[in-house]
Formats: sequence, C-alpha cells, structure tokens
Amino acid sequence: MIAQRTGTTALRRVAANPNAVFTSTFAKAAMSQMQTRQATTQKISATEARSILDAQRLNRPVSPHLDIYDKQQTFFGGSIWQRFTGSGLSGGLYVFGAAYLAAPLLGWHLESASLVSAFGALPFAVKSGVKFLVAWPFAFHAFNGVRHLALDLGMFMKRQQIVKGGWYIWGASLVSGLYLAFFL
Repeated sequence: MIAQRTGTTALRRVAANPNAVFTSTFAKAAMSQMQTRQATTQKISATEARSILDAQRLNRPVSPHLDIYDKQQTFFGGSIWQRFTGSGLSGGLYVFGAAYLAAPLLGWHLESASLVSAFGALPFAVKSGVKFLVAWPFAFHAFNGVRHLALDLGMFMKRQQIVKGGWYIWGASLVSGLYLAFFL
C-alpha cells in the first residue's frame, strides 16, 4: 500500500512539472546509453515488397509435424486425453445447461422426471453404453488429474514410473467406468 502511494505521488509530481525530472542532461545521458544503427529507407512497390517478404519466409524455420513424435511418448497420451476429457465434460455440461434453460421456451421437457422416465425406457445395453460414455471420461479425468498433480510436485519422474503410471491410469479409469456404467 505504501509503495503504491509512493509511486502515485511520484507520478503526480512528474505530471505537474516534467522539466524537473526530464532535463536535457537526463535526455543526453539516456541517449548515450542507447544503441543506434544507421538505416536507410527506399520506396519500393507493393510487388517488390511482397517478393522480399516471400524470400524472407523461405529462410524461416518450419515447425515439425506431429507425425515425427513417438506415439508411445509418455506425456503425449495422458496430457492430450486429459484435455479431451475435460473439454468433453465441460462442453457437455454447457450444452445441457443451455438446453435446460431454453427448454421452457422451446417446449422441451428436460425436467428430472421426464429424463428419468425416458432413460428408464431404454434397453439395458443402451443405458449402460450411455452411462459408460459419461463415466469413463469422468474417471479418467479424475485419476489423471491426480497424476498430473503428482508430476507437478516432482513425484514419479523416472521414465519407468511414468510409463507404469500411465498404464495404471488407463486401467483404473476403464475399470471404474465399467463399474459405474453397469453396477451403479
């Protein structure tokens, strides 16, 4: 708080009397420390400018395509699937929330009783499949989120631990997803 007041007071003093701070000696001292280079300009046409720009672009580095990376890379799979599952879960929540808010205006019946009766009328295989499509991303995102937190703390950073941890996460999320879909 005191630093903020000091800074504000200094700015007010400079605004009231800029010559007291920015004297010619100050400007000369600042200019003597600056690096300068002589540059000349010339007028060129738009086509010449475009050809110069195209020539410069040929010398720029090109970033590699994703095909050069090893698909078994340890962080590649877990990290991207963490983003996919998080985006899918949050996107689904936003879509359902918007539909729930718009339902009365559009004549849709998205209240709990209607959803329960409609879902209850589906065959067991369809119900289990839909439940798995919601449960697996949730389980994977939860387990892999804990793994990411552990990696951020510097735990389990040996390559073998990272690879085993990735397989454990996939296995635990599949088992949890199946359990939630068929037994809950």
